[in-house]
Amino acid sequence: MNFQKTITKLSIVAIFSLGLVACGGGSSSPMANNDDSSDTTIITADTKNTALTAYANLAISNYQDALDDAKKLETAIKNFTDTPTDDRLQLAKDAWLQSRESYGITEIFRLSSGPIDAEDGFASTFGANEGQINAWPLDENMIDYTINRNNEKTSGNIIDTEGLFTPTGTDAKEVNITTINTQTLAQLNENGGDANVATGYHAIEFLLWGQDQDYASFVADNISHGALTAGQRPLSDYTEDVNKERRKDYLNATAELMVDDLQIVVDAWTSGGYKDALIGEGDNAIASSTALQNIFAGMGLFIKSELANERISVALNTPSEEDEHSCFSDNTHRDIALNYKGFENVLAIFKTNLSDTLQASLTTQTDSITAKVKIINDTAKETRHFDYQIQPNSDDYENIKDAKNEMRALGDDIVNVASAYNIDLTSTDVTDDEETSTRDN
Repeated sequence: MNFQKTITKLSIVAIFSLGLVACGGGSSSPMANNDDSSDTTIITADTKNTALTAYANLAISNYQDALDDAKKLETAIKNFTDTPTDDRLQLAKDAWLQSRESYGITEIFRLSSGPIDAEDGFASTFGANEGQINAWPLDENMIDYTINRNNEKTSGNIIDTEGLFTPTGTDAKEVNITTINTQTLAQLNENGGDANVATGYHAIEFLLWGQDQDYASFVADNISHGALTAGQRPLSDYTEDVNKERRKDYLNATAELMVDDLQIVVDAWTSGGYKDALIGEGDNAIASSTALQNIFAGMGLFIKSELANERISVALNTPSEEDEHSCFSDNTHRDIALNYKGFENVLAIFKTNLSDTLQASLTTQTDSITAKVKIINDTAKETRHFDYQIQPNSDDYENIKDAKNEMRALGDDIVNVASAYNIDLTSTDVTDDEETSTRDN
């Protein structure tokens, strides 16, 4: 999506163009000027290296889990498309949901100039393929039919078009889609604009679940499946529909491409040498100050401007299911929980070396957010999905808004974590300057 591309570039600009000390005009968070020298901790070079090693090992473990689950998803999809049945469709959906559990906690490694999305430096040689793995939100009309306000099927998409296809958008390039395979989908992905997502988790999600039309938002909606019901794509799309074979080809190709992309990320961290570089070893060694700068800026940007703002606040302010992360499967509550858990996992690595006062402050904040995220998840499981929770008249609205605001405050406090490691950041360095909403909304 536009924001994800923008924020990736911003983090890299902040790191590589502004240098190690980012001197933006933003103010630091309230604790940044704490002069209580009696409550400081000296973090040695060895301690920093130990933390960086733990960070790298966690990334490798998390990405390997994501890859393993993506392979299981690929197998489940192949089994389903070979013999489409309701049971096998459900197994494919279950595999997708499990794959999101393991991928969700890897999101914290984004925006930190690592192999997943780096556009400069050594890590960029691995392809920065996050956009093929997890780009969102997607314009589902480009992939397959949708139901418009008149309850009519749309057309002119990838699946119902054979031959040459040109996506909408500026500078879109024509692609021959006679055969749907990994190469075709890679050419189509974000061709003509960031919303033209053709690959990854959410393309698979749409092809498995179809649209989720739960309530009237931007246009009159004559289909309502209920507060605990996600998209209801019919099995006939894979058994009777005239485009059933192209739809099967699409599912298999995007699953295969996603596995390939995740394998690249795992290899980059291991045999590709990125772990060695991050801990200051090998021909591409990165100075610990630069590595920490990248990581802390990325952590702040992710929790504050990606998770709190783009993934929660935008949906809250719209409010529309089209602006929630996993809108077809109604799995957004898990996206939020897992993204936040990934942040906590990384924070734990660096937190143990901080002063007692800062540790206590961070614990208070994370405990409060954890409780609010749990409410979002419990409610989504028991009574109403996230797309109902974000409605202004919902009893859940204030809880979600408070969780979002507390995440933003925690993002600002990463400035203090960085300072303890002798890294200079300001709140500007952990905030995207093109945010689509603010903390006070």
